[in-house]
Order: sequence, then structure tokens, then C-alpha cells
Amino acid sequence: MPKAAETRVRRSQAKILAAAEATFLHNGFLGTSMDAVADQAGVSKQTVYSNFGSKEALFLRVVHEMTGAAAAELLEIEPECTYPVSARDYFYSASVAQLNVVMTPRLMRLRRMVIGEVERFPELGRELHKHGPKPSINKFARAISHYQLSGQLIECDPAKAATHYNWLLMGEPVNAAMLLGEAGLPTKTQMRAHTSECVELFFNAYGTLKSQPQVCV
Repeated sequence: MPKAAETRVRRSQAKILAAAEATFLHNGFLGTSMDAVADQAGVSKQTVYSNFGSKEALFLRVVHEMTGAAAAELLEIEPECTYPVSARDYFYSASVAQLNVVMTPRLMRLRRMVIGEVERFPELGRELHKHGPKPSINKFARAISHYQLSGQLIECDPAKAATHYNWLLMGEPVNAAMLLGEAGLPTKTQMRAHTSECVELFFNAYGTLKSQPQVCV
């Protein structure tokens, strides 16, 4: 395919995916038609079908793109092997960044939609887990392994400790947003306060004397 034609196809697909995301998130899977997606994108229904084949395939692609983009954003703000000296500083900054990425109306709507359709499309749950909790837990597990070597965290199973911390951090905010909608989303100030509490709880359980905050007297 000539380069100009490839560019047109990519642009067309991007328009369709943006339209499909907005339509699926607003109407759900059953409430969305390919006609509605085509109208939103400003293309013909045939163009939508020729690019994605079916509503089911388009729906799966939207979920894949949204979860993959969120995972990529978390990786961009998490350069590997460049940890600050203080384990507490790392856990605080990484956690605030994670909450800022995840706790948005768009991703919470996606989460509700996936849960509602997981019986019809079981691969959706796997996709959300693959690009959602799993990378975050792996990220914290790598950090725990690093800070064990520096003596700031006790010897433990990094994967289990990371799982404990990730759900300590994410459990209450996600649950509130899922049940209360946008009204349940935390403010920036609330996210920072919640993160501080989670870091303290985690280091009470897994920290060593070297990880305790310094007190000037």
C-alpha cells in the first residue's frame, strides 16, 4: 500500500476509534450501533466495517487501546532502574502519579463497562488486568526488590508485598468511583493525603529502621 494511502487509513481508523470510545462509554456495548459510531466519526458505516469487521471487534479494539495507553503512560513516568535514595520518596511519588493516571472519569467508565460485559467478552477482563493492576504490581515489586538490597525494606516476597500495597493504594478510591460515579473521584489533595496514609501503613509493615523518616531534635 502506498505511504499516502497508509496515512489515510491510519487517520480514518483513529477517527473511528475516538468516536467508538465516546459512544461505547456513553451507551455501553448493547446501546451502541455501528451507525452511531459512523455518524460520530463522520464516515460511512461501510468504512467502519471495512476497518474493523464487526461491532465486537471494534469494541475489543477500543478496550485494548484505552488500557494499553494507560499502561504506557504509567511506564513513561516510571523510568526503570532510576530510584531515588529514599524508598518512601519513591513510593509516594510513584503512587501519586499512578492515581493521577488511573483515577479519571474516562478510565472508571471503561472499568464499569468491562465489568458489565465480562461474561459476554471474557477477554476484556484479561485485557484490563494485563494493562491495569498487573503492570502496577510488577512496578512495585521491582522497587521492593531494589529497596530490600539497600536495607530499607524487610526480606519478603516482593510480588506479594507489591500486591498488598497496590490494593491498599487503589482499593478505596476505585471502589468509591465505581459505585458513586464521578462524584466518587478523589481530588488531587485527597489523592496526596490518601497516598501518605498508604505509604505509612506499608512502611509500618515492611519498612526497616533505615526507611523511617528522620526527625530533627
